[in-house]
Amino acid sequence: MSSLKIASSAEASAPPPVTPDGRYIVVRGRLWRRTNPDLDAEQRRALTAELMNARRAVGAALKGRDDAALAAARTRVNEAKIALGERGPVWWSDSTPDQSRRMARNTSYADWYEALGRTA
Repeated sequence: MSSLKIASSAEASAPPPVTPDGRYIVVRGRLWRRTNPDLDAEQRRALTAELMNARRAVGAALKGRDDAALAAARTRVNEAKIALGERGPVWWSDSTPDQSRRMARNTSYADWYEALGRTA
């Protein structure tokens, strides 16, 4: 019998934890900046659609081995993520530095994260 743990469908589809201030989600122990909550629903929908289209374009360019298309698609992904507030200037105004992409255990959220009882 395998010692691998298979996640239940509930575990696999559970949303990632969100930091108490709502700025980040935690995926595999790493902080990722959330979308700017000040975007209205239509802006968010349009920008998310553009992000998904750009990601599909990255996949197509990789599959087609088209370096120019890949560079253009990655630029579109970056621009969409900046517009969503997930990259670029932070969307909060209290001058707290961005901790995106850092391991939660190595940030000011370490105690909160440890209290979740998650590892990795």
